[in-house]
Amino acid sequence: QVQLVESGGGLVQAGGSLRLSCAASGSIFDINVMGWYRQAPGKQRELVAYITTSGNTNYADSVKGRFTISRDNAKNTVNLQMNSLKPEDTAVYSCNAIRNSHSYWGQGTQVSVSS
Repeated sequence: QVQLVESGGGLVQAGGSLRLSCAASGSIFDINVMGWYRQAPGKQRELVAYITTSGNTNYADSVKGRFTISRDNAKNTVNLQMNSLKPEDTAVYSCNAIRNSHSYWGQGTQVSVSS
């Protein structure tokens, strides 16, 4: 089992920045991919960004150039630096880890961007 705990959400004005962190614990060996998803009210959950063990990254088109995902393998954390935030970035952001084809989720953290 893998446990994921997110932190760093909150309320920010448009144009501002937030940094989300996700700490993994438990059976963390062989975690292949870690990433962030978000779900806005009335919308489906969508991928924001992910990063592999080797450091390869992928971003949703809507956040490219504004968000940066990073991973600290020594600390078993994955971070999401979010800059130039927009009201449409408002959502619950959830951390995800894939280990041996199993998908694990954190409890989610609210990010709200005011205009």
